[in-house]
Amino acid sequence: MQTVDAAGLQVGDGYPPRIMGVLNVSRESPYDPSVYDDPSEAAAYVDRELIDQGADIVDIGLESANKRFDVLSAQEELDRLDIAIETIESVGGDAVFSIETRYHEVAERAIDRGFDMINDIAGFADPKMPEICREYDVAVAKMASPPDLERPGAVEETPWADRRSPEWARQAEYVDQVYEALKQHGLTEKTIVDPAFGGWSESQTIEDDRETFRRLREFRGLGRPLLVSINRKNFLRSIADRSTEEALPVSLAATSMAVERGAHVIRTHDVAETRDAALVGDAFTRQRIDDGAIDIEELDVQTVGDAERHCERVGAEPATATQSVVSVFELTGLSPTERDRLDTHVPAHGGVYAPGDGDSDLLVGSPAALRALASDIDGGALGNALATIAERLD
Repeated sequence: MQTVDAAGLQVGDGYPPRIMGVLNVSRESPYDPSVYDDPSEAAAYVDRELIDQGADIVDIGLESANKRFDVLSAQEELDRLDIAIETIESVGGDAVFSIETRYHEVAERAIDRGFDMINDIAGFADPKMPEICREYDVAVAKMASPPDLERPGAVEETPWADRRSPEWARQAEYVDQVYEALKQHGLTEKTIVDPAFGGWSESQTIEDDRETFRRLREFRGLGRPLLVSINRKNFLRSIADRSTEEALPVSLAATSMAVERGAHVIRTHDVAETRDAALVGDAFTRQRIDDGAIDIEELDVQTVGDAERHCERVGAEPATATQSVVSVFELTGLSPTERDRLDTHVPAHGGVYAPGDGDSDLLVGSPAALRALASDIDGGALGNALATIAERLD
Protein backbone atom coordinates (compact mmCIF):
# COMPACT_ATOMS: atom_id res chain seq x y z
CA MET A 1 0.00 0.00 0.00
CA GLN A 2 1.47 3.31 -1.09
CA THR A 3 1.62 6.10 1.48
CA VAL A 4 0.58 9.55 0.24
CA ASP A 5 2.26 12.68 1.57
CA ALA A 6 -0.39 15.42 1.63
CA ALA A 7 1.59 18.59 2.42
CA GLY A 8 3.44 16.76 5.20
CA LEU A 9 0.45 14.76 6.41
CA GLN A 10 1.09 11.06 5.88
CA VAL A 11 -1.95 9.12 4.66
CA GLY A 12 -1.89 5.33 4.48
CA ASP A 13 -1.28 2.13 6.40
CA GLY A 14 0.61 2.61 9.63
CA TYR A 15 -0.76 6.12 10.20
CA PRO A 16 -3.87 7.19 12.14
CA PRO A 17 -7.10 7.54 10.17
CA ARG A 18 -7.31 11.08 8.84
CA ILE A 19 -10.46 13.16 9.27
CA MET A 20 -11.54 15.44 6.43
CA GLY A 21 -13.91 18.15 7.65
CA VAL A 22 -16.16 19.94 5.18
CA LEU A 23 -16.83 23.60 4.49
CA ASN A 24 -19.11 24.70 1.65
CA VAL A 25 -19.15 28.13 0.09
CA SER A 26 -21.95 27.04 -2.22
CA ARG A 27 -25.29 28.61 -1.38
CA GLU A 28 -27.14 25.63 -2.90
CA SER A 29 -25.42 23.01 -0.71
CA PRO A 30 -28.01 20.97 1.22
CA TYR A 31 -26.25 20.73 4.60
CA ASP A 32 -26.82 24.17 6.12
CA PRO A 33 -24.47 23.92 9.15
CA SER A 34 -21.42 23.79 6.87
CA VAL A 35 -22.42 26.51 4.36
CA TYR A 36 -20.82 29.98 4.56
CA ASP A 37 -20.31 32.77 2.03
CA ASP A 38 -18.59 35.24 4.37
CA PRO A 39 -14.83 34.51 4.67
CA SER A 40 -14.48 35.63 8.28
CA GLU A 41 -17.49 33.59 9.41
CA ALA A 42 -16.26 30.65 7.36
CA ALA A 43 -12.78 30.86 8.93
CA ALA A 44 -14.28 30.94 12.41
CA TYR A 45 -16.32 27.83 11.58
CA VAL A 46 -13.23 26.04 10.26
CA ASP A 47 -11.24 26.83 13.40
CA ARG A 48 -14.04 26.12 15.88
CA GLU A 49 -15.95 23.20 14.34
CA LEU A 50 -13.35 21.50 12.17
CA ILE A 51 -9.71 21.97 13.20
CA ASP A 52 -10.32 22.35 16.95
CA GLN A 53 -12.50 19.22 16.83
CA GLY A 54 -9.78 17.11 15.20
CA ALA A 55 -9.92 17.63 11.42
CA ASP A 56 -6.62 16.88 9.70
CA ILE A 57 -7.88 18.04 6.30
CA VAL A 58 -10.38 20.80 5.50
CA ASP A 59 -12.18 20.24 2.21
CA ILE A 60 -13.83 23.33 0.73
CA GLY A 61 -16.59 22.88 -1.84
CA LEU A 62 -17.38 25.61 -4.35
CA GLU A 63 -20.62 24.10 -5.60
CA SER A 64 -23.14 21.48 -4.63
CA ALA A 65 -22.64 18.14 -6.33
CA ASN A 66 -26.37 17.45 -6.03
CA LYS A 67 -27.53 16.25 -9.44
CA ARG A 68 -30.64 18.44 -9.19
CA PHE A 69 -28.51 21.56 -9.71
CA ASP A 70 -26.83 22.79 -12.86
CA VAL A 71 -23.08 22.21 -13.02
CA LEU A 72 -21.02 25.36 -12.65
CA SER A 73 -18.53 26.21 -15.36
CA ALA A 74 -14.82 26.56 -14.58
CA GLN A 75 -15.21 30.34 -14.66
CA GLU A 76 -18.14 30.24 -12.24
CA GLU A 77 -16.06 28.14 -9.85
CA LEU A 78 -13.18 30.58 -10.22
CA ASP A 79 -15.56 33.41 -9.33
CA ARG A 80 -16.31 31.66 -6.02
CA LEU A 81 -12.72 30.65 -5.33
CA ASP A 82 -11.83 34.05 -3.82
CA ILE A 83 -14.13 33.32 -0.86
CA ALA A 84 -12.34 30.02 -0.26
CA ILE A 85 -8.91 31.67 -0.53
CA GLU A 86 -9.83 34.47 1.86
CA THR A 87 -11.17 31.86 4.25
CA ILE A 88 -7.98 29.80 4.48
CA GLU A 89 -5.92 32.97 4.80
CA SER A 90 -7.98 33.86 7.89
CA VAL A 91 -7.89 30.46 9.55
CA GLY A 92 -5.75 30.34 12.69
CA GLY A 93 -5.45 26.56 13.06
CA ASP A 94 -3.22 24.14 11.20
CA ALA A 95 -4.66 21.74 8.62
CA VAL A 96 -4.21 20.50 5.08
CA PHE A 97 -6.52 22.54 2.86
CA SER A 98 -8.28 20.74 0.02
CA ILE A 99 -10.33 22.30 -2.78
CA GLU A 100 -13.15 20.29 -4.31
CA THR A 101 -13.23 20.90 -8.06
CA ARG A 102 -13.43 19.06 -11.34
CA TYR A 103 -11.52 21.64 -13.39
CA HIS A 104 -7.74 21.85 -13.76
CA GLU A 105 -7.90 25.67 -14.06
CA VAL A 106 -9.52 25.93 -10.65
CA ALA A 107 -7.11 23.40 -9.16
CA GLU A 108 -4.09 25.29 -10.44
CA ARG A 109 -5.36 28.66 -9.20
CA ALA A 110 -6.20 27.18 -5.79
CA ILE A 111 -2.76 25.60 -5.40
CA ASP A 112 -1.07 28.85 -6.42
CA ARG A 113 -3.08 30.66 -3.73
CA GLY A 114 -2.32 28.33 -0.82
CA PHE A 115 -4.35 25.12 -1.14
CA ASP A 116 -2.49 21.86 -0.46
CA MET A 117 -4.69 19.19 -2.00
CA ILE A 118 -7.33 18.58 -4.69
CA ASN A 119 -10.59 16.65 -4.31
CA ASP A 120 -11.73 15.75 -7.83
CA ILE A 121 -15.26 14.33 -7.77
CA ALA A 122 -15.22 13.89 -11.57
CA GLY A 123 -12.40 11.34 -11.44
CA PHE A 124 -9.96 13.03 -13.85
CA ALA A 125 -12.65 13.62 -16.47
CA ASP A 126 -10.62 16.75 -17.12
CA PRO A 127 -7.52 15.07 -18.61
CA LYS A 128 -5.31 17.96 -17.49
CA MET A 129 -6.20 17.45 -13.83
CA PRO A 130 -3.64 14.67 -13.15
CA GLU A 131 -1.03 16.70 -15.06
CA ILE A 132 -1.56 19.68 -12.73
CA CYS A 133 -1.44 17.47 -9.65
CA ARG A 134 1.82 15.89 -10.80
CA GLU A 135 3.33 19.23 -11.77
CA TYR A 136 2.61 20.74 -8.37
CA ASP A 137 3.28 17.46 -6.53
CA VAL A 138 0.03 17.62 -4.55
CA ALA A 139 -2.21 14.91 -3.15
CA VAL A 140 -5.47 14.39 -5.01
CA ALA A 141 -8.59 12.50 -4.00
CA LYS A 142 -10.08 10.89 -7.09
CA MET A 143 -13.72 9.86 -6.96
CA ALA A 144 -15.03 7.10 -9.20
CA SER A 145 -16.83 8.79 -12.10
CA PRO A 146 -17.46 8.46 -15.83
CA PRO A 147 -15.30 10.51 -18.22
CA ASP A 148 -17.88 13.28 -18.11
CA LEU A 149 -17.46 16.58 -16.24
CA GLU A 150 -21.21 16.96 -15.85
CA ARG A 151 -21.97 13.50 -14.43
CA PRO A 152 -19.74 13.01 -11.36
CA GLY A 153 -20.13 9.64 -9.69
CA ALA A 154 -22.49 8.21 -12.32
CA VAL A 155 -20.23 5.26 -13.09
CA GLU A 156 -23.03 3.27 -14.76
CA GLU A 157 -23.11 5.89 -17.51
CA THR A 158 -19.55 5.12 -18.59
CA PRO A 159 -19.45 3.50 -22.07
CA TRP A 160 -18.03 0.28 -20.68
CA ALA A 161 -18.58 -1.71 -23.87
CA ASP A 162 -16.13 0.63 -25.60
CA ARG A 163 -13.71 1.05 -22.71
CA ARG A 164 -13.49 -2.62 -21.70
CA SER A 165 -15.56 -4.95 -23.89
CA PRO A 166 -19.23 -5.70 -24.56
CA GLU A 167 -18.88 -9.00 -22.68
CA TRP A 168 -17.32 -7.29 -19.64
CA ALA A 169 -20.03 -4.63 -19.67
CA ARG A 170 -22.76 -7.29 -19.63
CA GLN A 171 -21.25 -9.22 -16.72
CA ALA A 172 -19.83 -6.43 -14.56
CA GLU A 173 -21.50 -5.75 -11.25
CA TYR A 174 -21.81 -2.22 -9.88
CA VAL A 175 -18.73 -2.57 -7.66
CA ASP A 176 -16.72 -3.79 -10.65
CA GLN A 177 -17.72 -0.63 -12.50
CA VAL A 178 -16.69 1.56 -9.58
CA TYR A 179 -13.32 -0.16 -9.40
CA GLU A 180 -12.74 0.25 -13.13
CA ALA A 181 -13.87 3.88 -13.05
CA LEU A 182 -11.15 4.63 -10.52
CA LYS A 183 -8.58 3.17 -12.92
CA GLN A 184 -9.73 5.35 -15.84
CA HIS A 185 -7.16 8.04 -16.73
CA GLY A 186 -4.73 6.41 -14.30
CA LEU A 187 -3.56 7.35 -10.82
CA THR A 188 -0.88 9.81 -9.80
CA GLU A 189 1.71 8.85 -7.20
CA LYS A 190 -0.27 10.90 -4.69
CA THR A 191 -3.80 9.74 -5.54
CA ILE A 192 -6.28 8.82 -2.80
CA VAL A 193 -9.22 6.82 -4.18
CA ASP A 194 -12.89 7.45 -3.35
CA PRO A 195 -15.52 4.83 -4.35
CA ALA A 196 -18.34 7.39 -4.63
CA PHE A 197 -20.93 6.60 -1.97
CA GLY A 198 -24.23 8.45 -2.34
CA GLY A 199 -26.95 9.01 -4.91
CA TRP A 200 -24.80 10.36 -7.72
CA SER A 201 -27.17 9.13 -10.44
CA GLU A 202 -30.76 8.00 -10.79
CA SER A 203 -29.64 4.41 -11.37
CA GLN A 204 -27.40 4.20 -8.30
CA THR A 205 -29.34 2.36 -5.61
CA ILE A 206 -29.10 1.97 -1.86
CA GLU A 207 -28.10 -1.64 -2.41
CA ASP A 208 -25.29 -0.52 -4.74
CA ASP A 209 -23.83 1.54 -1.90
CA ARG A 210 -24.30 -1.26 0.61
CA GLU A 211 -22.55 -3.76 -1.66
CA THR A 212 -19.71 -1.28 -2.21
CA PHE A 213 -19.37 -0.97 1.56
CA ARG A 214 -19.44 -4.75 2.03
CA ARG A 215 -16.66 -5.10 -0.55
CA LEU A 216 -14.67 -2.08 0.61
CA ARG A 217 -11.50 -4.13 1.14
CA GLU A 218 -11.33 -4.82 -2.60
CA PHE A 219 -10.38 -1.19 -3.26
CA ARG A 220 -7.10 -1.80 -1.43
CA GLY A 221 -6.19 -3.65 -4.60
CA LEU A 222 -5.58 -0.29 -6.26
CA GLY A 223 -2.58 0.18 -3.98
CA ARG A 224 -3.57 3.69 -2.91
CA PRO A 225 -5.07 5.09 0.31
CA LEU A 226 -8.85 5.01 0.48
CA LEU A 227 -11.22 7.90 1.24
CA VAL A 228 -14.84 7.29 2.15
CA SER A 229 -17.61 9.87 2.34
CA ILE A 230 -20.46 8.12 4.14
CA ASN A 231 -21.57 10.74 6.65
CA ARG A 232 -25.37 10.60 7.05
CA LYS A 233 -25.76 8.91 3.64
CA ASN A 234 -29.07 7.36 2.70
CA PHE A 235 -27.76 3.79 2.44
CA LEU A 236 -27.03 4.00 6.18
CA ARG A 237 -30.03 6.10 7.26
CA SER A 238 -32.46 3.66 5.66
CA ILE A 239 -31.16 0.77 7.77
CA ALA A 240 -32.39 2.42 10.96
CA ASP A 241 -35.11 4.54 9.31
CA ARG A 242 -33.50 7.82 10.36
CA SER A 243 -33.68 11.31 8.91
CA THR A 244 -30.51 13.20 8.02
CA GLU A 245 -30.64 15.03 11.35
CA GLU A 246 -30.99 11.74 13.26
CA ALA A 247 -28.37 9.80 11.29
CA LEU A 248 -25.19 10.51 13.28
CA PRO A 249 -25.22 7.18 15.21
CA VAL A 250 -25.46 5.04 12.06
CA SER A 251 -22.71 7.13 10.43
CA LEU A 252 -20.41 6.55 13.40
CA ALA A 253 -21.05 2.81 13.40
CA ALA A 254 -20.19 2.66 9.71
CA THR A 255 -17.11 4.82 10.21
CA SER A 256 -15.55 2.30 12.60
CA MET A 257 -16.33 -0.49 10.16
CA ALA A 258 -14.90 1.46 7.21
CA VAL A 259 -11.59 2.09 8.97
CA GLU A 260 -11.35 -1.54 10.06
CA ARG A 261 -11.91 -2.52 6.41
CA GLY A 262 -9.10 -0.31 5.19
CA ALA A 263 -10.29 3.30 4.86
CA HIS A 264 -7.62 5.91 5.55
CA VAL A 265 -9.57 9.19 5.21
CA ILE A 266 -13.11 9.81 6.46
CA ARG A 267 -14.89 12.83 5.00
CA THR A 268 -17.49 14.20 7.41
CA HIS A 269 -19.49 17.14 8.71
CA ASP A 270 -19.35 15.71 12.26
CA VAL A 271 -15.65 15.93 13.04
CA ALA A 272 -15.28 15.25 16.76
CA GLU A 273 -17.63 12.28 16.85
CA THR A 274 -16.27 10.81 13.61
CA ARG A 275 -12.71 11.08 14.87
CA ASP A 276 -13.58 8.97 17.93
CA ALA A 277 -15.37 6.36 15.82
CA ALA A 278 -12.42 6.20 13.40
CA LEU A 279 -9.98 5.66 16.28
CA VAL A 280 -12.07 2.73 17.53
CA GLY A 281 -11.99 1.17 14.06
CA ASP A 282 -8.25 1.76 13.83
CA ALA A 283 -7.63 0.04 17.17
CA PHE A 284 -9.04 -3.19 15.75
CA THR A 285 -7.48 -2.99 12.30
CA ARG A 286 -5.07 -5.70 11.18
CA GLN A 287 -1.55 -4.85 12.34
CA ARG A 288 0.98 -4.25 9.57
CA ILE A 289 4.39 -5.94 9.41
CA ASP A 290 7.59 -3.91 9.28
CA ASP A 291 10.55 -6.19 8.66
CA GLY A 292 13.01 -3.61 7.35
CA ALA A 293 15.21 -5.53 4.91
CA ILE A 294 12.37 -6.85 2.76
CA ASP A 295 9.04 -5.06 2.51
CA ILE A 296 6.25 -7.26 3.85
CA GLU A 297 2.56 -6.55 3.79
CA GLU A 298 0.02 -9.07 5.02
CA LEU A 299 -2.85 -8.31 2.70
CA ASP A 300 -6.27 -7.91 4.27
CA VAL A 301 -7.90 -10.57 2.08
CA GLN A 302 -11.17 -12.11 3.21
CA THR A 303 -12.91 -12.95 -0.07
CA VAL A 304 -11.93 -14.22 -3.50
CA GLY A 305 -12.81 -10.78 -4.85
CA ASP A 306 -10.25 -9.19 -2.51
CA ALA A 307 -7.60 -11.62 -3.74
CA GLU A 308 -8.51 -11.09 -7.41
CA ARG A 309 -7.89 -7.35 -7.11
CA HIS A 310 -4.41 -7.92 -5.70
CA CYS A 311 -3.62 -10.57 -8.34
CA GLU A 312 -4.56 -8.07 -11.02
CA ARG A 313 -2.49 -5.31 -9.42
CA VAL A 314 0.74 -7.32 -9.26
CA GLY A 315 0.14 -9.26 -12.49
CA ALA A 316 -0.32 -12.65 -10.83
CA GLU A 317 -2.40 -15.46 -12.30
CA PRO A 318 -6.08 -14.65 -11.54
CA ALA A 319 -6.87 -18.31 -10.81
CA THR A 320 -4.64 -18.03 -7.75
CA ALA A 321 -7.40 -16.04 -6.04
CA THR A 322 -9.63 -19.09 -5.52
CA GLN A 323 -6.87 -20.68 -3.45
CA SER A 324 -5.93 -17.52 -1.53
CA VAL A 325 -8.78 -17.54 0.98
CA VAL A 326 -9.59 -20.20 3.54
CA SER A 327 -13.08 -20.66 4.94
CA VAL A 328 -14.04 -22.63 8.05
CA PHE A 329 -17.49 -24.20 8.41
CA GLU A 330 -19.00 -26.04 11.33
CA LEU A 331 -21.16 -29.04 10.41
CA THR A 332 -23.53 -30.48 12.98
CA GLY A 333 -25.52 -33.70 12.90
CA LEU A 334 -23.42 -35.76 10.48
CA SER A 335 -23.97 -39.50 10.42
CA PRO A 336 -21.02 -41.90 10.84
CA THR A 337 -21.18 -42.67 7.12
CA GLU A 338 -21.09 -38.99 6.20
CA ARG A 339 -18.13 -38.46 8.51
CA ASP A 340 -16.29 -41.32 6.84
CA ARG A 341 -16.96 -39.82 3.41
CA LEU A 342 -15.57 -36.46 4.46
CA ASP A 343 -12.55 -38.10 6.05
CA THR A 344 -11.82 -39.81 2.72
CA HIS A 345 -12.66 -37.08 0.20
CA VAL A 346 -11.65 -33.78 1.84
CA PRO A 347 -7.86 -34.35 1.89
CA ALA A 348 -7.95 -35.38 -1.77
CA HIS A 349 -9.11 -31.87 -2.67
CA GLY A 350 -6.64 -30.01 -0.47
CA GLY A 351 -9.02 -29.28 2.38
CA VAL A 352 -9.01 -30.24 6.05
CA TYR A 353 -11.69 -32.23 7.86
CA ALA A 354 -11.49 -31.95 11.65
CA PRO A 355 -14.00 -34.24 13.38
CA GLY A 356 -15.04 -33.14 16.84
CA ASP A 357 -15.55 -35.23 19.93
CA GLY A 358 -19.23 -34.35 20.03
CA ASP A 359 -21.91 -33.67 17.43
CA SER A 360 -20.01 -30.92 15.55
CA ASP A 361 -17.14 -31.10 13.06
CA LEU A 362 -15.08 -28.50 11.20
CA LEU A 363 -14.56 -28.30 7.44
CA VAL A 364 -11.69 -26.09 6.25
CA GLY A 365 -10.62 -25.22 2.74
CA SER A 366 -10.16 -22.71 -0.05
CA PRO A 367 -13.11 -21.93 -2.34
CA ALA A 368 -11.50 -24.05 -5.06
CA ALA A 369 -11.11 -27.02 -2.69
CA LEU A 370 -14.61 -26.80 -1.29
CA ARG A 371 -16.23 -26.42 -4.70
CA ALA A 372 -14.36 -29.48 -5.92
CA LEU A 373 -15.52 -31.38 -2.84
CA ALA A 374 -19.14 -30.38 -3.50
CA SER A 375 -18.86 -31.68 -7.06
CA ASP A 376 -17.37 -34.94 -5.80
CA ILE A 377 -20.01 -35.63 -3.16
CA ASP A 378 -23.39 -35.21 -4.81
CA GLY A 379 -26.85 -35.90 -3.44
CA GLY A 380 -28.21 -36.68 0.00
CA ALA A 381 -28.07 -34.43 3.04
CA LEU A 382 -24.27 -34.12 2.90
CA GLY A 383 -24.27 -33.32 -0.81
CA ASN A 384 -26.94 -30.68 -0.30
CA ALA A 385 -24.97 -29.13 2.57
CA LEU A 386 -21.80 -28.98 0.48
CA ALA A 387 -23.74 -27.48 -2.43
CA THR A 388 -24.99 -24.76 -0.07
CA ILE A 389 -21.40 -24.09 1.00
CA ALA A 390 -20.30 -23.86 -2.62
CA GLU A 391 -23.06 -21.33 -3.35
CA ARG A 392 -22.01 -19.31 -0.30
CA LEU A 393 -18.50 -19.05 -1.73
CA ASP A 394 -19.65 -17.51 -5.05
